[in-house]
Amino acid sequence: MRILLLFLLCLCCLATPALAGGAGLSEVVGTLEAGYAGLKDLQATFSQSTTLAGFPKPQKGHGTLSLRRPGATATQFRFDYAVPRQLIVSNGRQVWFYQPDNRQVLVTSLAGMFKGGGGIALSYLTGLGNVSKDFATSLAKEPRDRQGNYHLVLVPKHPTPTLSRLLLTIDGSAVSRYQADKAVHGTFPILSSVVVDGSGNQTRIDYSRVKVNSGLSAARFSFNVPRGVEIIKP
Repeated sequence: MRILLLFLLCLCCLATPALAGGAGLSEVVGTLEAGYAGLKDLQATFSQSTTLAGFPKPQKGHGTLSLRRPGATATQFRFDYAVPRQLIVSNGRQVWFYQPDNRQVLVTSLAGMFKGGGGIALSYLTGLGNVSKDFATSLAKEPRDRQGNYHLVLVPKHPTPTLSRLLLTIDGSAVSRYQADKAVHGTFPILSSVVVDGSGNQTRIDYSRVKVNSGLSAARFSFNVPRGVEIIKP
């Protein structure tokens, strides 16, 4: 559950002078917010690496994700993990954590899932939040990589144990389109994210094969408990 919370935080501004040959902070943040504003649904492949403080060997996983926003205040999601084998599904009200190898499914409300995790988490899941309102933003010391993508640093104005810092790599081509006409044209601008929690643990997620606004069905975000599976409720 903790890893999912960190993941969803990834799916989530002060103006600075423009970099030589590049964009300023306000334009990079604007690209991020415009990408979220136009997002109706999303499909992607992801790879995940979590490094725990004091343990040099990372824990790795990968799979596919689906996201659907049927309204301004609701978000449905589905994470199909190939490694470790598990399924996490929400219809926007209820969440199912299914572990087929253990023949168990944990069922909880979406609000209950984030209880104690800070209001910012629920804000980003349900409305994808407002970067300028929730975070102090800056570009990293090395603001761009060799491919021209931007490194954005987000520090929550009200840190929680699950989030002390969020690092995002923003697609440079999406930033260029935003500079041209203040829109990103149905593009998901985040290429990767790194969440750092209050204990120094880091979770990196890289996104690939991204498709947006393809018209995902609501049926994909429901779950029927298989016969013989134990149901656990907190």
